[in-house]
Amino acid sequence: MILKKINAWLHLWLGLASGIVVFVVAVTGCILVFEQELKPLTQPWQNAERPAETIYLPPSMIQQKMKAVFPDKKTLSLWYQGHGRTVKVTLDSDSTVFVNPYTGAVAGIVDEEDFFRFVLEGHTSLWIDGEVGQHIVAWATLIFFVLLITGLILWWPKKWNKSTRDKSFKIKWKAKFKRVNYDLHNVLGFYSLIVALVITLTGLIMGFAWINKGVYWLASGGESPAPYRRGEYVSDTMQMPTRSRLASVDLAFKKGMDELAVYNKDVIIVSLPQKPTDAIYVCTDMDKGSWRDIYLDQYTLKQLPSTVIQIDQLNFADWLRRTNYAIHVGAIGNMPTKIIYFIASLICASLPITGFYVWWGRRGFGRRKKAKSASRNHSVRYEV
Repeated sequence: MILKKINAWLHLWLGLASGIVVFVVAVTGCILVFEQELKPLTQPWQNAERPAETIYLPPSMIQQKMKAVFPDKKTLSLWYQGHGRTVKVTLDSDSTVFVNPYTGAVAGIVDEEDFFRFVLEGHTSLWIDGEVGQHIVAWATLIFFVLLITGLILWWPKKWNKSTRDKSFKIKWKAKFKRVNYDLHNVLGFYSLIVALVITLTGLIMGFAWINKGVYWLASGGESPAPYRRGEYVSDTMQMPTRSRLASVDLAFKKGMDELAVYNKDVIIVSLPQKPTDAIYVCTDMDKGSWRDIYLDQYTLKQLPSTVIQIDQLNFADWLRRTNYAIHVGAIGNMPTKIIYFIASLICASLPITGFYVWWGRRGFGRRKKAKSASRNHSVRYEV
């Protein structure tokens, strides 16, 4: 009985303390689930009609187009997002340029602070600058994880019979609003529990380094992840250049699609080295949170030694770590899991609201009960 009261107390006060943050994070999460599907619909500059079987323009030609339009800006990288989509060009500026990959025409110049960036900032930091907002979201996520566990304990019936099953698994729509609200909190909370736990745990992995390491340690059987040292990728400047830097980028681009990519050859990111020591970064096989990070010597195009474990060499722990984001946003199973995640996130957003009303209604009921009791006592004394 004491443990049950402690559990109920924790569920109540932790819910009241984190309710607003959970609501904001869940609502913004609903939008971000379909970010990649909504962008082509709401941002026309993301789309580029492909003439029949036309191939991509190489990075050098797109860079020349950028030089003509933005003579004072440097092109840093190009993200070919797939056929039918524009190339996302990163410049040394606050804006991103979207270019038709078949003609080189500029389709749009967009400030990075677009709608989805605004939603993402709310989801990760409540629109608070610095690390304060991120810490608030991380701790609220941890509290919500506890709320899910305490909520399951509160939901669990003392006895399993027809009456308790109906109360636990069905919403009594014909009842008064207070009862319907309670069922929405209790029943929908249970149905969304598994997905909510997955979303919350993957969020905690991104929010706390110690949870990230702990999950990896459990998944790997007590091992630690390999260190990631990006600064070691340096081109050999002792090699005699036999071609221009842009020509090397074009060859790296072609090599990335034809040789390095395993199952997704239409989507690729390639960087343009700015210094003689820079390596050419190539990212391929981007799908459902997996990708292949490769660094090539800009003179020889040889693949540089890397500490990154590639997607075809991942054990379970590394796969779990690599796909954590895809699991978090529901991309792991494409549209079916995204729909499930959207519904679960919507329910999670409703839980602070329905939970608050349950608490507020009980406070009002307690006050009315005390008032009725006092009124009866007053009447008895008057009659006597």
